[in-house]
Amino acid sequence: MTKNISYHPSSGLTYDPEDDLYWDASALNAEIERTFEVCHGCRMCFKYCDSFPSLFSFIDDLHDGDVRKISDKETAQVMDECFQCKLCEVQCPYTVRENHEFQLDFPKLVHRYKAQRHRIQGSSLRDRVLGDPDRVAHFSRLASGLVNSLNSRSQIHRFFLDKVLGIHPKKDLPKFSKRTFTQWAQKRGLIRSVEDGEVVIFPTCYVEHNEPEVGHDTVFVFEKNGIDVTCDKGLECCGMPAWESGDLETFREKARKNLNRLLPHVRAGKKVVAINPTCSMMLRQEYPELVAVSDREDAKTLALAITDPSEFLWSIRSEKRFNTDFKSTPETVNYHSPCHLRSQSVGFKGRDLLRKIPGVKPTTTMECCGHDGTFAMKSEGFEVSVRVGKKAFDGMSSQEATVWATDCPLAALQFAQHAGNQPLHPMTILARAYEPDGFPTLLENAKD
Repeated sequence: MTKNISYHPSSGLTYDPEDDLYWDASALNAEIERTFEVCHGCRMCFKYCDSFPSLFSFIDDLHDGDVRKISDKETAQVMDECFQCKLCEVQCPYTVRENHEFQLDFPKLVHRYKAQRHRIQGSSLRDRVLGDPDRVAHFSRLASGLVNSLNSRSQIHRFFLDKVLGIHPKKDLPKFSKRTFTQWAQKRGLIRSVEDGEVVIFPTCYVEHNEPEVGHDTVFVFEKNGIDVTCDKGLECCGMPAWESGDLETFREKARKNLNRLLPHVRAGKKVVAINPTCSMMLRQEYPELVAVSDREDAKTLALAITDPSEFLWSIRSEKRFNTDFKSTPETVNYHSPCHLRSQSVGFKGRDLLRKIPGVKPTTTMECCGHDGTFAMKSEGFEVSVRVGKKAFDGMSSQEATVWATDCPLAALQFAQHAGNQPLHPMTILARAYEPDGFPTLLENAKD
């Protein structure tokens, strides 16, 4: 008689890449089998991505309920359909986060699988391109805006991207800015001694290269609230795009550079304001567990200093310097909560801050938009991302509002393409509300 699969951790359980067991294929397979068995019995996460419906279908429809019969190819499909939104880990009752004895973490299991595969197979051309946004942005600037034009207008170019790199021809791609956030910050005199200032901005690769205006608005709002802002040069992508494909080496290389640049600020007593929720999640939750052992104490120190911009501004709301002298109001706002902000369990401070603007009572949509890092850009991911994001698109569209809001710039791109309205970052909304001409509705104090 076949022995039942235990729900309790196997001898192969580890989420630490420094543990030799992490790289043991048989140990990984034991944990995959156990996790699949638990998930099959629970089924709470059927709605988040295609990983779980595929898993349940394989077990129920092809293998008569026997997890052991799942093939390597089927396992690969389940792992590749995970786009690391983290919502299954947020909702799962059996996790490390919940101190449950089963110690499940499906997203980390997927990362372990992809790390082992990457060690054997290496990186594809697409993985190398998408895994290094800084390099792509540097190339784009050298091309003097040609990349933006080709990405948005040339069907031949998009056909090439699809066939050679596997980037979907219909995906609206982020535009590259002519000037980086750091160049702007340097011109503003924000790059000063590490001893100066109250916070240092980690702009993230997206704000650095694609939408520096979000960074400008963050600095403006912080300065309006008496927060002494500094910036630094030499910061890189947080490493999430590389880690999505299991490229631990590239991730660690970028993490080490960021640690070297940010730690002096932290030791000087500053908070590190990471503008993108994915990046704040990486620096706060993933760095301490994924960097080399020699870097882990530094990563833990950095993690304690990480904050989302809205989270930091909310923390000073009881201080005299907190500025509610708004001059105009959007009145109605639909707010989307990013998945990677939810995974950090810090609440929706951006939404809460918007309530400080007179007349604003935001509605909230908590469904995944489906973009999830580079997933929506990929040829095989684009249509899935649209289907997954439909509940979010419908949720935001169902409520009439003057303005849409989200803390995630990539989610904003997704809504712009598939729901016809591009949300603004909460910092941008606040920045505009401080100005009389920021929104059409002028407040009484601005008329005096």
